Amino acid sequence: MALPARGRAILSAPSAGCAQPGAAAGSSATAAAEPGIAPAGPPAAPTWLGLAGPTASGKTALALALARRWPVEIVSVDSALVYRGMDIGSAKPGAAERAAVPHHLLDIIDPAQAYSAAQFVADARGLIAAIRARGRWPLLVGGTMMYFKALVDGIDEMPAADPVIRAAIDAEAARLGWPALHAQLARVDPVTAARLPPTDSQRIQRALEVWRASGTPLSALHQRARRAAPVDDGVLVALEPAQRAWLHERIAARFDAMLAAGFLDEVRALRARPDLHLDLPAMRCVGYRQAWAALDAADPPDLATLRERGVAATRQLAKRQITWLRGMPRRHVVEADAADVEARLVARMAGLLGPAGTAPA
Repeated sequence: MALPARGRAILSAPSAGCAQPGAAAGSSATAAAEPGIAPAGPPAAPTWLGLAGPTASGKTALALALARRWPVEIVSVDSALVYRGMDIGSAKPGAAERAAVPHHLLDIIDPAQAYSAAQFVADARGLIAAIRARGRWPLLVGGTMMYFKALVDGIDEMPAADPVIRAAIDAEAARLGWPALHAQLARVDPVTAARLPPTDSQRIQRALEVWRASGTPLSALHQRARRAAPVDDGVLVALEPAQRAWLHERIAARFDAMLAAGFLDEVRALRARPDLHLDLPAMRCVGYRQAWAALDAADPPDLATLRERGVAATRQLAKRQITWLRGMPRRHVVEADAADVEARLVARMAGLLGPAGTAPA
């Protein structure tokens, strides 16, 4: 069911904490729209609610605050939380949080497996329907912007992974180097190549694989998806800090807490598995990638260097997420660093859902 234009959550570009194929952050053209202004009134009956924000912006705690007031079930929109055994470094909700409100799309696959935006859309749509059938609100919470985009804009059918083509690309990369394959990609798909650095082996590999398997550039498939996309009738609330320094402090504090909680032991256990390596999407998640590299260099690793690199990489992730959020002309903004952020969020949700305790019609 499509919404009137004023009720749509318009999503324009992805961002993710783990390696995912997709478009670059929001363009200056979309960012020129008046930021933070929601459409003139909420849709009559949103099918789902989204709570998006950069890493360490407080999404989990605020989602639980909403769950204390409205009948909700939480659907994770996070490319790291899907993996089993990746708990500390992904800030995965713990047992107490999961007991307080039902959570979905946590611990659903092994780190050796891949999880795509298309799979997320299929899983999320099924969960949205099931949660509403139980008389509850689906609350989609996370910072993997590609997943939000795919749900709202739709996603085109991509060629399935082809082990033969992929092995051939890997062999070429070993012989010529990834910058040379990036140059190949620029000749057949300049749009995709322009947004990828020459060292982004995973995305270069996938884009070349799509071209060789289908004869169609990856960028053309993305554009086709945007033209034909259905618009989901959901409402998105964005947690955006007014002061970047506030978020930087929280990122550093969270990384310190992860280290104190045994993050390195978690990565050691993953690194000890013969089927896991740094080219897998799971192991390219922010934090895990830096910890794995630090352990490769020395064990025990240089903690000061690991902390510096891990915090810097997480800041870069947050910057991309904020850029993307500010590129959305239609979203409901709540300042994540406001002293009364919970009250502001509750008030905004009351305007969208009705008074506390209101269930879907």
